Amino acid sequence: MSVFFVTSSGTEIGKTFVSSHIVRQLKARGDKVLALKPVLSGITPETVAGSDTALLLEAMGREVTDENFEAITPWHFKEAMSPDMAAAREGRSVPFRSLVSFCGEAARANHDHLLIEGVGGLMVPLDETHLVLDWMKALTRETALTPILVVGSYLGTVSHTLTALKVMKEEGLAPGAIIVSQSEEAPVPLEETCAVIGRFAGGVPIVPLPRLARGEEAPDLLFWH
Repeated sequence: MSVFFVTSSGTEIGKTFVSSHIVRQLKARGDKVLALKPVLSGITPETVAGSDTALLLEAMGREVTDENFEAITPWHFKEAMSPDMAAAREGRSVPFRSLVSFCGEAARANHDHLLIEGVGGLMVPLDETHLVLDWMKALTRETALTPILVVGSYLGTVSHTLTALKVMKEEGLAPGAIIVSQSEEAPVPLEETCAVIGRFAGGVPIVPLPRLARGEEAPDLLFWH
């Protein structure tokens, strides 16, 4: 089984958009795919239908039911803030060991691919002592993890991307690819942004993802794998 972990240089950049398209592309190959969004903030009964979890369920061809939602997103919180803060508002926490075990068990299930979508950016706190980065590092001890770094093409993304990349490489988490999802307001052409990032990426494949019309399929996001 291949295990992908989709993380980002920040929040609201396009992790779920990318993850959903990857799931669809793997399924189109005839492969069995399981996608998880283990931790999610900013979720209420009114927002379930358009949530990250709902989009992943739809990509897998599953109905958005309470049971299916809980199966891939066991830790969810009402407030739209980092998981440690959102959980504290409810007198709860994200149990780090249970989180890692949940993902590890999924990696041993009967699927060709497991895709785990992180929460927020690479350095978002999960609890008082653990970041998303620590979650990824812990999983590398249980699975052959391939990180995927999703970034935008907004002004300032080059610095944010290279900072995230530097941290990941120093922690032994060099991404399999950097997917540059075109931002709505991007002052520089997508191809030019990708070229600049690529000059400093140390050979990590750069995958441009232009903005898509509704229903339009993304280019092959896993050509490098």
